Amino acid sequence: MTSTRIAIDAMGGDHAPEAIIAGALRACSAQGAGIDPERLLLVGDQARLEAILKDAPLALEIQHASQIIEMGESPSTALRGKPDSSIGGCVKAVRSGDAGAVVSMGNTGAVVGASTLGLGTLEGVRRPGIAVTMELTGQPVTILDMGANIAPKPEHLVQYGQMGAVLTQSCVKDGPDNPRIGLLNIGSEDGKGTTLLKETQPLLARAPINFVGNVEGSDIFRNAADVVITDGFTGNVVLKLLEGFSGFMLGLVLKELASHNVDWGMETLGNVRKQIDYAEYGGAMLLGVNGVVVIGHGRSDDAAVSNAIGLAARAIDASVNDAIVRGMAEPSQA
Repeated sequence: MTSTRIAIDAMGGDHAPEAIIAGALRACSAQGAGIDPERLLLVGDQARLEAILKDAPLALEIQHASQIIEMGESPSTALRGKPDSSIGGCVKAVRSGDAGAVVSMGNTGAVVGASTLGLGTLEGVRRPGIAVTMELTGQPVTILDMGANIAPKPEHLVQYGQMGAVLTQSCVKDGPDNPRIGLLNIGSEDGKGTTLLKETQPLLARAPINFVGNVEGSDIFRNAADVVITDGFTGNVVLKLLEGFSGFMLGLVLKELASHNVDWGMETLGNVRKQIDYAEYGGAMLLGVNGVVVIGHGRSDDAAVSNAIGLAARAIDASVNDAIVRGMAEPSQA
């Protein structure tokens, strides 16, 4: 049986370890996901973590790791040169069965590399992909890949469609039973796009999923698909653009209202903020590895960390990886 514990990289992120510990404590509270503290395992510098936790209302278990992979380091170099890193410790905990999930706000490339090499891929999965779920239109939309595979093959994109469908059904709140899968392209017509996209379209059409065809970037805001498939390079650009532009627009609206003496603070626009704030979705799931892996934003605060931990818990409890393996085994349509 897969462990339900969550190994948390306490040293990863711009505000670690303080924000990570605060987020772990919040995840255990009624304000967070109400997770049993015994499910959490903090991995990092034991002395530093114990000093921060000494006045905490809860006791959290710590696994010592003497090294930290910094945000700007080369993932491959860091993984080779820092065998006792907090990221590596989290992956080892899952591999040994002491945990069932990894949560890290640290170096994305290092988390992807350590997880892929240390845990291996699920049966039938060729390349892992990073999936982010947001509620830009009030309805959840999952986009993948967000950066794990910048030069995929058509069969990789097809598997992202299958894994995205399983994730939407299993872990996304109010996710549909038969999610619509769209392929991000420069036009909705068949035959559009690069060679990769042209070769992928017929494969997706034959896959055992609800493929609705090509979708354009603007369709992400029109509820045209529940899952949007793309290569990791494009997906990462889309994610960063959405995060940056949404915050920019919200600030612009507040500034314009203030210029007309309209006092609408962030509390008034709270619902809008929740739909565009990365802290609300907490993290992205690395789908396809033999364990649950959630990667958060480097600048995550305690709310984002708490939500990332909640996502990991839901994925474990829903046995999302078992569902992915079953989905990979379904035959394609003739």
